[in-house]
Amino acid sequence: MTDEDVPYPDATLHFGVFFQGVNHWTIWSAPDSGSQIDPASFRRVAQTAERGLFDAFFLGEGLRLREVDGRIHDLDVAGRPDAITQLAALAAVTDRIGLVSTSNTTFNEPADLARRLSGLDLLSEGRAGWNVVTTDNAWTGANFRRGGYLDHADRYRRAEEFLAAARAIWDGWTDDTIATPVRQRSSQFDIEVVPTLPRSAQDHPVIFQAGDSADGRDFAARNADVIFSAHGNDFDDALAFAEDIRRRLRAAGRPEDDLRILPGTEIIIGATEAEAREKARWIRLEQVTPATALNIASLVWGFDLSDRDADGPLPKEDPVIAENTGAFGARRVADPRAVIEQWRAQAEANRWSLRETAIALGPQRGHVGTPVGLADKFTRFARHGAVHGFNITPYIIPDGLDDIVDLLVPELQERGVYRTSYSGATLREHLGLRPPLTRRDGLAERAS
Repeated sequence: MTDEDVPYPDATLHFGVFFQGVNHWTIWSAPDSGSQIDPASFRRVAQTAERGLFDAFFLGEGLRLREVDGRIHDLDVAGRPDAITQLAALAAVTDRIGLVSTSNTTFNEPADLARRLSGLDLLSEGRAGWNVVTTDNAWTGANFRRGGYLDHADRYRRAEEFLAAARAIWDGWTDDTIATPVRQRSSQFDIEVVPTLPRSAQDHPVIFQAGDSADGRDFAARNADVIFSAHGNDFDDALAFAEDIRRRLRAAGRPEDDLRILPGTEIIIGATEAEAREKARWIRLEQVTPATALNIASLVWGFDLSDRDADGPLPKEDPVIAENTGAFGARRVADPRAVIEQWRAQAEANRWSLRETAIALGPQRGHVGTPVGLADKFTRFARHGAVHGFNITPYIIPDGLDDIVDLLVPELQERGVYRTSYSGATLREHLGLRPPLTRRDGLAERAS
């Protein structure tokens, strides 16, 4: 295949690192697993990512420990500072890498959050990002006076109005450094704010979004600079997602290259394909512990299976079809009966235990291979427009990026699909983004 056959022959990859605080993908029990709360772990991951010329360090955060039937889910992380505080500390020990906070629009207020994000953007000299998220569970709402939660459509309506208010506040400090009052009235907000901070070197924090529903994709197409997705494993699936996002961008009046698509993924590297597969098998066993396997099965069956034997057979009971409670931070299984039928058939055919079935048929993610094979694979993804890069979850902290930085990045650089140095200083420059939507010179710029 020649360059003329490739739609984006000059495309380059962007990498981010996702330091998680929830779910089971990070191994906690191996001898070389480090602390999930020690500041040294955050520094090590961020500095390794910066050595590998990553665009961004992305910090996941929840406002409350997850609960299942009123009980604390004991596989989460407690003991961390809030995301913006943690990222501000990392700004002092890094020079170029972007610093992205997950900050919630359902249970924050625009004037306060806009100021804190602006503060991070100034302290980092234009390296801040905001992953705009909503919350769909009542137990998080119990932290707040109004309690409860918003319906799906109302959460996105509030998020969009929240983001509009934040952008107005950021723009309220004019170029001649005179702050003007900002008045925002909408269905969710009626506020009057006098901005107290100037804009940073990149004008606004970069806006990230991770919704995969039709509403979430439309929200991203209207508002975001970067979209995270779960569509990064299979090439055809990733390309279909990217083409859908490009259609939505055009419908929103934006250039189709105005949004960076960074699927979340895991990368497992071995010297040979066989070694990589063996390494991946060990990682899955460490990730899907007996307790985790029972949690995954509980989501499928719809009731608590924590007292069962994970190395025994699948439950014989029928599923309980219940309202989604947000347990384990996951969505309700759409068709549990069909999933259980598949699990039982495969478990019987392969003589799998419940845990083995959860590993084989539960959530799948990531890429496994040699540095050469993965570099060829990712080059194809990028230059055919399936992705702009990946948001990488290390399977172990704090050393999980070492193989990627030391072995994969050089292969990508050799193919001309990965930078060899930072060419700018801000996160917006790293990602090759246009100015913020509200800072552009009219609609002509947006449609160019």
